[in-house]
Formats: sequence, C-alpha cells, structure tokens
Amino acid sequence: MSYFQRHLFICANARNNPCKQSCNDNGEAGAAVDFLKSHAKKMNLIGPGKLRISSTSCLGRCESGPVMVIYPEARWYTYVDEEDLRDILEQDLAGGRAVARLLVDAPEKT
Repeated sequence: MSYFQRHLFICANARNNPCKQSCNDNGEAGAAVDFLKSHAKKMNLIGPGKLRISSTSCLGRCESGPVMVIYPEARWYTYVDEEDLRDILEQDLAGGRAVARLLVDAPEKT
C-alpha cells in the first residue's frame, strides 16, 4: 500500500514572462497551497494513509493554468478563487467526487 492514499500537486511555477503564461505568475499557487493545506488539516484529511498536498514546479499545462492534479485519479483542475478551492477540497479531496465545472479535461457535452 502507498504511504499516501492520494496526492495533490499544485503547480507553483512562475516565469514572470509576459510572452509565456505560467500558473503562479500572480502568486495564485502559494495562496492555493496555504488555503488547501490549512483547511485539509482542519478536516483531518492530511497524513499517512490519507492525503498529501505539495507544490511543484511546472506541470506542463500552462495554457489551462493555474492547474493542479490529484493522483491516483489523474484529475486535473483549474481554479480562480477560494470558492473553487473550497469546492475541490470538500467535493473531491474529502468526498471523492469530481468538481465537473473545474475539470481541465472535462468531457465535452453533446
């Protein structure tokens, strides 16, 4: 069994280059990591056998950023504000249900 059941990676790459967007150009990732870690700890989601939240350098999805990915599901999310982060935390990280409106690779509706 894996040490952590799930792992959330939040892209914290900042290029600060007006010609190439990156996920943390405006400090979004740092605030997202702090918010998610703080609230996940209060909800007792963090720790061995549970969830790990990590910031990381470029995840290669800059055009969709800011982005984060949850493994082992490989669910990619984008976010704008704390409401989005709260939905990801409560619905997916705590409840295991994808937040469809924030999925980067959401299936197209027909």
